[in-house]
Amino acid sequence: MNGNISKLAGTVGKVIVGKKDTVIKLIAALLCEGHVLLEDVPGVGKTQLITALSRSIGGKFNRIQLTPDIMPSDIAGFTMLDSSKGDFVYRDGAVMCNFLLADEINRASPKVQSALLEAMEERQISLDGVTHKLPKPFLVMATQNPVETYGTFHLPEAQMDRFFMKLSMGYPSTEEEMEILGRTERYNPIANISEPVMHVDDIIAMQEEVKNVRVTDEVKEYIINIVSSTRADRNTVLGISPRGSIALFKAAKAFAYINERDYVNPDDVKFAAVPVLSHRIILSPQGKTAFGTGEAYVENILRTCAVPSMTK
Repeated sequence: MNGNISKLAGTVGKVIVGKKDTVIKLIAALLCEGHVLLEDVPGVGKTQLITALSRSIGGKFNRIQLTPDIMPSDIAGFTMLDSSKGDFVYRDGAVMCNFLLADEINRASPKVQSALLEAMEERQISLDGVTHKLPKPFLVMATQNPVETYGTFHLPEAQMDRFFMKLSMGYPSTEEEMEILGRTERYNPIANISEPVMHVDDIIAMQEEVKNVRVTDEVKEYIINIVSSTRADRNTVLGISPRGSIALFKAAKAFAYINERDYVNPDDVKFAAVPVLSHRIILSPQGKTAFGTGEAYVENILRTCAVPSMTK
């Protein structure tokens, strides 16, 4: 594994117990300048995860608890009259940071969801004819509870598609939970990260290096075969769009970089496929009966698609 990535994942691991796979995927999304939807039950460490990542990098971290009464201005900021200057000035919203935790995004109104997703896509805020650029790097980790849906606003499929990955941490094992109890016995595990191991400029540099990872035509065709097989399938109502294939292409390059390779192989594509593609699919009634979830459907696609041989 890339030394810098290993150091970063190890530092986050001082706080998050036993979820290295999730940590690596979150770092990969960051390297691809993507955003993450973390769908999980309360109390499994979602806030700790993004807090630990921001502390490890030294970036600015904001958290906003989304509720039905949150306004778009809480997300994007607003302009107000400064009487001392006799002019209107911009006041930062929650998105003016490097790492934003948008907790329970499905409890916010559709207008607020749209304001957040617009900032995620455009990476800027426009108010009263003035454009305000968001800091770099910029990562949104939005969370939602998959169980309790009373009083929530379901994210439309077009907005779900804007998220680079959908991840889930899940419950810890017995051994992991024993370690969690030991770590929290005396202090908050976040205190384990006393200083950053990287700087935001290091992340920006790595984002540029990921873009230089090579992808052969055979691997590109493999990516296209995976996504196109979802489009004319009676198990799906909505297949994967070109945005999904671009995201899989970028994610595979990030995983190759993390594994210290300057080229992508089919295993990188396979590792990225489920978190990158599963939330972009709508299963038909037949598909739901056969597979149950988008994750299981994508896993089946990977088993049936021919894997190219690598000549490097």
